[in-house]
Amino acid sequence: MTGLRLVHAHGDRITVTDPESGVELLAYVYRPEAAWEAPKPYIHPLRTLAGDVVTDYRPNDHRWHKGLSLTASHLSGANLWGGNSYVHGEGYLELPERVGSMAHVGFEEITADGDRVVVAERLTWHPYGGELWAEERRRIEVHDVERAAGSWALTWSSAITNRREEPLRFGSPTTAGRELAGYTGLFWRGPRAFRDGRIIGPEGEGPGLMGTQGAWLALSGEHDGTDGHATVVFAHAPENDHWGEAGGHPAHWFVRNEPFAGIAPSWAFHDELELAPGDTLTRRYRVVVADAAWGRARIDEYLTAHPW
Repeated sequence: MTGLRLVHAHGDRITVTDPESGVELLAYVYRPEAAWEAPKPYIHPLRTLAGDVVTDYRPNDHRWHKGLSLTASHLSGANLWGGNSYVHGEGYLELPERVGSMAHVGFEEITADGDRVVVAERLTWHPYGGELWAEERRRIEVHDVERAAGSWALTWSSAITNRREEPLRFGSPTTAGRELAGYTGLFWRGPRAFRDGRIIGPEGEGPGLMGTQGAWLALSGEHDGTDGHATVVFAHAPENDHWGEAGGHPAHWFVRNEPFAGIAPSWAFHDELELAPGDTLTRRYRVVVADAAWGRARIDEYLTAHPW
């Protein structure tokens, strides 16, 4: 069996293609884009094995939403999310002096070995003024490509080290005073067709899962132009120190299916997370992309069969 094909367009992006179908499963774009949108690397398009796109890029409602990306909406007064900044009592304001960036520094590994691809990258985080606030080591792996089942998986790992002489405070619009808007961290923007899609958790369903905790969360939607469905599943790694660990910082899900489809396992939904100078925040997530409308039983079956 021919393995996955990796192509690096230097200075721009890395693409991963399934040679059996010819489908480009993802493009990891690290070329900087518009400053107002808080430049950062991102994945778009993200596709199923059947070739259907399950991310959105610069939608007209939020131009700074770009596929799947790691971001920080409120970081010690800076906005690395992009767009307007939320200010309690005033709403979302155009404050370009708050908009920062995450910059690509270099790759430590870019490899393809059969049906496994690894992209390891070094990045730096900056406020508007350009100072160095954090260094990140990121690792993205494509694996468990199961063509008969119509699914494949991506693991995203990030280790962010505070390089300031004072704590970095990770927050969200909710920690700043807006209810049920605790978005920050790894964020997926789904395609327009996934509006009103089915939100599924281990013990419940629907938009009411906003702000709740759980080991995984999924959203299933129907494509435009075809009769097909797809499901995107997000799962926490067991070692994440904000999940399942006494005294840890608990993660809560940000999830919407209206007015858009989006998921983020938030680092700071209800409460700020403080990272001391020199300390490192480490997180790992799995994203499963499936060519079907998976229900809870199928998701549980998959995650049991593919342990961390």
